[in-house]
Amino acid sequence: MTVSKWGAGAGANGEAMCPHRLVLEHVTSRWGVLVLIALLERPHRFSELRRAIGRVSEKMLTQTLQTLERDGLVHRDARPVIPPRVDYSLTELGREAAAQVKALALWTERRMDDVEKARRAYDEARADGARAS
Repeated sequence: MTVSKWGAGAGANGEAMCPHRLVLEHVTSRWGVLVLIALLERPHRFSELRRAIGRVSEKMLTQTLQTLERDGLVHRDARPVIPPRVDYSLTELGREAAAQVKALALWTERRMDDVEKARRAYDEARADGARAS
């Protein structure tokens, strides 16, 4: 895999020219990550998923679920009962993607102290450089 393979196709016709980049954006988006991780635990109804994720608008969650469903990662099971019941779960492809995303999320959790240390060092170096100018 090369960077140029992933960087090619930016623009209006990006999906046709670089479909993997678009899927990567869907899977690693702010809400995509959280939806995949939540659904990795178990299927959820829309309201349960919204509570589990927190601070996501109904519109954004709907769009994220539709996008992940279109990509074949999420399954939407609408049951014709009163009141209507809709459950969301991961497909096999979605389970695979969610496991990868969860591994990255766990890595960030484990390495956050190192990231904060690097940020402080960076900020101090920038402040020292600004003072020297």
